[in-house]
Amino acid sequence: MTVVARREWPVLASLAGYRANWLVPDAVAGLTLAAVAIPEQMATARLGGFPPQFGFFAFIAGTLGFCLFGSNRFVSVGADSTITPIFAGALALLATTATPQYFTLAAALALMVGAIVTLAGALRMGWIANLLSLPVTIGFLAGIGVHIIASQLPGALGLATGAGGVAHRLAAVWAAAAAFNPYALAIAVAVLALTAGAHRLSARLPGALAAMVFATFVVAIWRLDTHGLAILGKVAGGFPMPTVPAMGLGALLKLAPLAFLIALVVMVQTAATARAFPSDPEAPARLNRDYIGVGIGNLIASFVGALPVNASPPRTAIAGEAGARSQLTGLFSVGVVALVVAVGTGLLTKIPQAALSGVLLFIALRIIRIGQMAAVAKASSVEFMLIVVTAAAIIFLPIEIGVAVGIGLSLMHGMWSSARPRRFTMQRLPGSTVWWPQDGAVVGETLAGVAVLGFQAPLSFLNAYQFRDQFSDALNAPGAPLRLVVLEAAGVIDIDFTAAQVFKDLIGLCRDAGATLAIARLEAVEAQRALTAFGLRDLIGADHIFASVADAISALAPRATVVGA
Repeated sequence: MTVVARREWPVLASLAGYRANWLVPDAVAGLTLAAVAIPEQMATARLGGFPPQFGFFAFIAGTLGFCLFGSNRFVSVGADSTITPIFAGALALLATTATPQYFTLAAALALMVGAIVTLAGALRMGWIANLLSLPVTIGFLAGIGVHIIASQLPGALGLATGAGGVAHRLAAVWAAAAAFNPYALAIAVAVLALTAGAHRLSARLPGALAAMVFATFVVAIWRLDTHGLAILGKVAGGFPMPTVPAMGLGALLKLAPLAFLIALVVMVQTAATARAFPSDPEAPARLNRDYIGVGIGNLIASFVGALPVNASPPRTAIAGEAGARSQLTGLFSVGVVALVVAVGTGLLTKIPQAALSGVLLFIALRIIRIGQMAAVAKASSVEFMLIVVTAAAIIFLPIEIGVAVGIGLSLMHGMWSSARPRRFTMQRLPGSTVWWPQDGAVVGETLAGVAVLGFQAPLSFLNAYQFRDQFSDALNAPGAPLRLVVLEAAGVIDIDFTAAQVFKDLIGLCRDAGATLAIARLEAVEAQRALTAFGLRDLIGADHIFASVADAISALAPRATVVGA
């Protein structure tokens, strides 16, 4: 029977196979998502130095782009508190915050990020998502969380918003703390507590929206804005005309490093979100298609003059928990947000800025993952130090440099892990033909004059010389001379040119020591191809390559006796 692959829809892939009985759950989930997104997008826009309506434009653009071109049924895209502090700090060095030039730079950045992420998806570069290890990601988020807290403390205390790095902001808050506004502090704490309490009860509860409505009601009734409490004031309504950001080549070149950095963070977070909330738990995430969806969302955001957008794990989780079945959930939420932009901005004027600070403080506390830090610290001190160093780099260095340091640490850790795999000795389980690594848990047996050695990593220039040295140590170990060395190669998935040359040295070392070298369980197709291409198969001999360790010993050392028997 011939199997014909199902052709994926060019657009609206998340609606493939849509069922009529999904419409009501999608509508309910869309209303829930909108209730969460409205205060969150306003707060995130404020975090980046934008008017609140910019957050709405970003949410509409990101959601439409992903709905049209993404594949995941649940992912929510919009303004994001992870990337906003990164690019806001960098853009503030090029233009004064909240000025037309600043907004133009942000739109140009969204255009560049969108182009990079879309191209990455088109070129099937989903592997980029693996560049950040989980410990580095935890440290990265912790550092971002501290940045958000430092930036929002002035608003929560009713103080003037400061500038500069975390230390400078905190010092300014400390110096001016005596002049705090008690009404602002009370509202920020109340919003934070109500939002956290509602989330603890159920992620579906629109705690942030309810808290902001309550805070706005309190401000209006007691006229707290006449007591020095800052409010949003007039919020512009209506939609912007689509346009391409007018930027010269020089300005675009200045933005290029930042655009690549933001694009990488967007791709990593999009992949993590899509994998955490898969459309089909039994099928791999289609990351390349999802990259295109988020990339197009950024392009649309640029054309409407908004800020860069990203996939949001919290909003995606809320959509899923609220019963979403497809990206129609996002379209329903877009309809609600668009209605607010069109006719409801007058309702936003009395929202206290301290309430937005309370929402952002809740977001910051959520992304500082203390539980995961404790788990990593318990399991691996080295990886815990990755968390600490990454967080410190984000906090104390310019934030975009801190992010680059985190990415570099992740890559270095991956290279270090690949470069330092350990050779291990294997033993035979009594009464069987199974050879197993010596781990102390199982008492096995070894054979006189025979060493079975394993190496669980690709053989490459990163570890080739360590591989040779470790096997040389085994050959020269005290005791009876070895007559047979079997490389158990199930973990060797590839061999590069450098490793092949070193492997030839190892063959010579074995011959000089009077030992025969055999390979068992070299299962990876790429490693088998390399063995032939680099001439190793001929040097070792095809009759010295076996499907199992037991076969190798049976053929080359049939009379070997158990040590101590």
